[in-house]
Amino acid sequence: MLPTPLYQGFDFKEPDYIEIIRERCRRLKDIRDGKVDLVKLKLFYKEHIPQFIEDWGMTFDPRNVPKGLPTLVPFVLYKRQHEWMEWRLDLFRRQKDGITEKSRETGVSWMSVTCDVALAIFNEGFVAGYGSRTEDEVDAASDPDSLFWKAREFIMNLPPEFRAGWSRRGDAHLRISFPQTGSTIKGDAGKNIGRGGRASVYTVDESAYVENPEAVDAALSQTTNCRQDISSVNGMANSFAQRRHSGKIEVFTFHWRDDPRKDEEWYKEQNERLTPLIVAQEIDINYMASAQGVLIPGDWVQASVDADKALGFGATGIKRAGLDVADQGVDKCALIGRRGVVMEFAEQWSGQGSDVFASTAKAIAICDERGYVEFDYDGNGVGADVRGAVRVLNEARGAVRQFRAYIFNHQEIIEPDKLYVEKKTNADMFANHKAQAYWELRTRFMKTYRMVKGEAKYSFDELIVIRKDMPNRERLLIELSQPTYELNNAGKVVVDKDPDGSSSPNLADATMICYARRRRIIAPDAAAVERSRMPLAARRRKMFERRSREPA
Repeated sequence: MLPTPLYQGFDFKEPDYIEIIRERCRRLKDIRDGKVDLVKLKLFYKEHIPQFIEDWGMTFDPRNVPKGLPTLVPFVLYKRQHEWMEWRLDLFRRQKDGITEKSRETGVSWMSVTCDVALAIFNEGFVAGYGSRTEDEVDAASDPDSLFWKAREFIMNLPPEFRAGWSRRGDAHLRISFPQTGSTIKGDAGKNIGRGGRASVYTVDESAYVENPEAVDAALSQTTNCRQDISSVNGMANSFAQRRHSGKIEVFTFHWRDDPRKDEEWYKEQNERLTPLIVAQEIDINYMASAQGVLIPGDWVQASVDADKALGFGATGIKRAGLDVADQGVDKCALIGRRGVVMEFAEQWSGQGSDVFASTAKAIAICDERGYVEFDYDGNGVGADVRGAVRVLNEARGAVRQFRAYIFNHQEIIEPDKLYVEKKTNADMFANHKAQAYWELRTRFMKTYRMVKGEAKYSFDELIVIRKDMPNRERLLIELSQPTYELNNAGKVVVDKDPDGSSSPNLADATMICYARRRRIIAPDAAAVERSRMPLAARRRKMFERRSREPA
């Protein structure tokens, strides 16, 4: 049985490393006294790399100086770091590519190099490659920010028993060698990324910023079967962003909220000292931060996270969901659940190997489990088949357990003749219902942001809240700031949900549908079929009873 991870119960804001260091000393003494079989221990660590890093790894952080802490401290992985490392190792074993999008200062560079060092120590003939924009970012002997400086610092502070024969004298520039295993970690930069032979795994650091990315992509296609891209974001006009949104590569999102050392006070400080663009791109992972006409700015989205707690109100109202269904392509089905204005659930799944009926059944099963009595769904395109699926499923459920499904139509504007602003109706303002619903969602986020900032007061029912602890929160926060808007030739608002060829933001679409106002259009159910067979008088009586109970 593996030991309990150190992050359970460890205080990352006020860390105390003394007992960890004492335990390492005791463990090392047992190894050197022959009480522990070193060969068996190494075989164990070969299969449990994160455990090896926690048992023996050290990391360097110059920001500890003003806190009165040493700059060299035990490398204690927090929960999300554990998850990332296991994810990366799984990709390595399956020889699959992966992309890590990250907020800055989340420790991903340290994790990457220490993971590869451990693989080099415990595997014969392992080769890891690293590439970045400049050579100094890969290997600069005196620069703690360079990747190979981190790797050598990690190795140097391991017990000699775990260095696989490494010595600084045996190193060369852009190369770290492990004589006992014949393994190597090598580096490239600029236009030469991927040109240095074959690799078991190849990592491109700050991939969104490399020059000549097309040449890099071509070179790495022949260099490794396991390419790992790590980067903060730099808009959509680069290979990293396009590959990340292609739907073809596994993605791990490393958001600042996953870091237990950071909180809302930290985020506030970043906003005070950095420009909004830098905060949006490098902290909030907003690909569209530099795009013109972003519909819902990233800082508005961030302000909605647990906003009810900051503003002092709770979740009240009906529990309902929004479904954006996909077919067997790269897009995913997405389901958003809320109670009143508080979003509490987000799920997505691939439609590949399935069909709309199966996805509808899955969505209803999730709603049943979580207590949502109805959902709104996109009735356009492939979503048109949801209507029939709900009817068939309701026939099987029986009259008592009918599930209510409301159609969201992209085109037909709600209350087209109602004034939106002075001398301008909804039909004058919006090109279609999708634009209208997305604009109403934007307004919810704007009002929430202004209330959290203390700039205005609104009814709580006009706001939107995203639960901090709900699944898929990080992906949703990013997608919500992807759509852009502009005015068409008629002066009406048009929303582009996938600008620059980015993939469809399915979770954001499901959110828009979930919060949109609805018409009285409900998918047919078994009860409707039964009513159609009644005599006219009985049918009218039933219709009157149904309308008196029908949801607004």
